[in-house]
Amino acid sequence: MTDDVTDDAPLSAAAEYALGLLTPSEARAFEEQMNRDINLRAELVLWQEHLVTLTDDIAPVAPPEHTFQEIADRLFGVQQKRWSLTSLLAGAASAIALAAAVAFVILPAPNPSHNDLIAGLVGDEIGLQVDAVFDPDTNTLTVDRLAGGPAEGRVFEIWLIAGDDAPVSLGLLPDAPSGQVKIATELAALFAGGVLALSDEPPGGSPTGAPTGDVVAVAPLNSV
Repeated sequence: MTDDVTDDAPLSAAAEYALGLLTPSEARAFEEQMNRDINLRAELVLWQEHLVTLTDDIAPVAPPEHTFQEIADRLFGVQQKRWSLTSLLAGAASAIALAAAVAFVILPAPNPSHNDLIAGLVGDEIGLQVDAVFDPDTNTLTVDRLAGGPAEGRVFEIWLIAGDDAPVSLGLLPDAPSGQVKIATELAALFAGGVLALSDEPPGGSPTGAPTGDVVAVAPLNSV
């Protein structure tokens, strides 16, 4: 390994891993090798730092202020008006059943693999930042709250939205910085191409089976 990286240097496995060019099987083999080779880990860090500098001259572009509200309205506002009493009761029953089976446990956050789906939930107005990683191999959702939290006497509830379907509760964001929850098989199939959202709710979560408070963050689930 060299001490620096040049743009005309041939791509090593570490560089291809950092760029996401390896196949899933190649990536797993690289990760296994990296766990045994400290020099390989150092080379990966070197490449990652080099690639980050390529974006230094790109100025960040803030989205219009109305963008987030329009997304939230599309996901929740219009749909909620169309839901009938029957669907709300069915949603509430589903939420109760899920609440009995869903509970976050405090575990160390894993490193995402190439099969995982990730979402970065950010609520700028309240200083909220939550990273979510879904592992389709184990049907496990891991959340890592990096900043922010609910107001006193309130909780954040996590929702999964698949296509035009109504939001489905995945449980409450844990008080601890990190936590994991096992996702039912029928819900796990909806994560690919889905969207995660956080809503502000009373203690115990939404009483209706649908978001009742403000939607504070929304993010699509993307492949690593």
